[in-house]
Parts: sequence; C-alpha cells; structure tokens
Amino acid sequence: MDNLVELFIMIIAGIFLLALLYRSFYRWLHAPATISRIKLGRGGKLKDNDPNVELLERHGYVVISGRHQIPVVVEVDNDILERSTSIIIDYIAEKKGLSYIVKYERERQPIELTAADLKKQLLMYTLLLPDMSGILYINHKENYIHKIAFHVAE
Repeated sequence: MDNLVELFIMIIAGIFLLALLYRSFYRWLHAPATISRIKLGRGGKLKDNDPNVELLERHGYVVISGRHQIPVVVEVDNDILERSTSIIIDYIAEKKGLSYIVKYERERQPIELTAADLKKQLLMYTLLLPDMSGILYINHKENYIHKIAFHVAE
C-alpha cells in the first residue's frame, strides 16, 4: 500500500514539474526577441526641500526614486568610442498606480513643446522604459507639469 501512495505522489510531482517546464518554455518561445528591458536600480537620494519634488507632491505625485544614470557605450564600425555617454533620468514618480519618468527643465536646454523637439529630446526615455505611463516635464520656477506620452499611430 505504501508503494502505491509513493507512486501516486511521484506522478503528481512529475506532472507539476512538466507543467512548470512547459509554461516556462512557452513564455520564452513567445517573448519578443528584440526586447531587452532596462531595470532601474534604487536611484539617487532625494534632497531635502527639493523644489522639483515639492512641485510633484503638490500635484499628487509620489516621487519614488531620485536620479538614475544609465551608461551607454557607442560603437561605430566595430570600434567602441573612447568617450562614453549616459542617459539621465531625474526622478521616477507615481500617481494612481501609474509610473512616470520625470525630467525637469534646465535653463540652458529648455525643450520646446513641439512634436519634433519632444521626439528629439524625450522619445528615447519611452523606448528605454516602455512600461512607464509617460514622461513628466516639469519646471518648479514657473510651477508647471507637462504630461507627455508617445503613441504609435496606426
């Protein structure tokens, strides 16, 4: 009788293991090959009395992390350029369960709110982090927040 119970448990465990392997293989097989997602770390520390953070909080956003620096290696004709570059994300904020990339306006490099300039300056963030709901472009001095999202037209 003990042999039948052990055999039954082994069969159930085998079926469970096969189902788990099938599920993993199915997900791997159907995942897009070209997507390599960036996973952000903890980000920089938020400064006390940061006017950008205060502006976001006044508008109902919760800033969940500070500055992120994503290094980018540039290769031209199989040669890696000596000088590397990086992509800077100022903050990550949330509101009503939606996450946003936050960029604040810099005096030396303001972004015009035209389709061409927004695409040139901000589209890379949407492509880099497609799970985000959009980009918040803020200016604490003029007290505004622009919510920007890119959608591919069909």
